[in-house]
Amino acid sequence: MKTRNIFGLLFCLLITASIFPGPLRAQALKENPALDEKVKKFLSDHSRQWYDMNVPSVDGQLLYDLIIKGNYKSALEIGTSTGHSGIWIAWALSKTGGKLITIDIDEGRHNTAVENFKQAGLSEYIDARLADAHSLVKELKGPYDFVFSDADKDWYKNYFIDVDPKLKVGGCFTAHNISQGGRGYGGGQGAYLEYVRSLKNYETTVNTSGGGVSISYKKAEK
Repeated sequence: MKTRNIFGLLFCLLITASIFPGPLRAQALKENPALDEKVKKFLSDHSRQWYDMNVPSVDGQLLYDLIIKGNYKSALEIGTSTGHSGIWIAWALSKTGGKLITIDIDEGRHNTAVENFKQAGLSEYIDARLADAHSLVKELKGPYDFVFSDADKDWYKNYFIDVDPKLKVGGCFTAHNISQGGRGYGGGQGAYLEYVRSLKNYETTVNTSGGGVSISYKKAEK
């Protein structure tokens, strides 16, 4: 009877997995239809206004999907601009129960982003810092499980080196304006991509659907 019970349980689990694919932890996502509608409306109303060094919507959706898939909760964004990517990131974090720290050195962009976060209904999920990321990234304690780098490209490798010890195993480090071969956007991105691809404890791919996003998963501490 015990053997039959075990096989019965395994059969039920297989059936459940086939009906509800994906990790079971995804079932813990928080639903907030009112917030979803508010964010969607804000993004739709402002779809043609993201000119100031913001990501295209396809990359925003990619960041959102990565966070949902990984069930990430502690996110860092280096380079807020006026908040487009931060809105996508924070929207996903509102479902996982997480929060975003986002940094920008320009006061005008920072203030605009803070207002955009408020209008989108996402302020409680975002800690927006007006600061020099060169210094602040070093000072932040972490740990983080998701990072999006989209500030000064020549500093990409330095940002990664500073964040790496604070990124959890299983976490994801992403960077914007990366081409498949590491060229085409400037030397900083190429040097960064070459470096992160050389690390045995990271697995890196490049998504070229939008502006080019490298996606590096941390598989082990070293």
